[in-house]
Amino acid sequence: MSMSLRFAALLAAACGLALAQDKPNFSGEWKMNAEKSDYGTVPKPEKMTRKIEHVEPNLRIVSTQSGPRGETSAELKLTIDGKERVNKLGNVEVKTTIGWDGTVLCIDSKRPFQTGELVTQERWTLAGDGKTLTIRTHIAAPRGATDITLVLDKQ
Repeated sequence: MSMSLRFAALLAAACGLALAQDKPNFSGEWKMNAEKSDYGTVPKPEKMTRKIEHVEPNLRIVSTQSGPRGETSAELKLTIDGKERVNKLGNVEVKTTIGWDGTVLCIDSKRPFQTGELVTQERWTLAGDGKTLTIRTHIAAPRGATDITLVLDKQ
């Protein structure tokens, strides 16, 4: 192998490693910061926690929240590869596509809802210190749309 070809291969490998390292890792125990979260027209839960296991390209999210109707939990297993995956929340199938836009994790989901479809677009960003996860969600339903900003603090 010529010296310039070896250098090019080494440079390509180093660039790939640098790009992989630029992606944030969302692993951890997270708790909703109610004061900083904005649920717009949707009732805000009293408490919310998320346990996230992020080992690229896999993402496992266990969410627990409580409110006036009691406590609920949900688990999602996703792969960050741009391909559609199906998870069940209760007896409802949720189709999800997940990928990166720079350092922002983009999670787009669809599921049946009333007389149509509920579509969510989540954009996850991690603060530079790794202690605050902000999830901006746009929700489109048959009767309208709304936006939510969920701020979670690492525990």
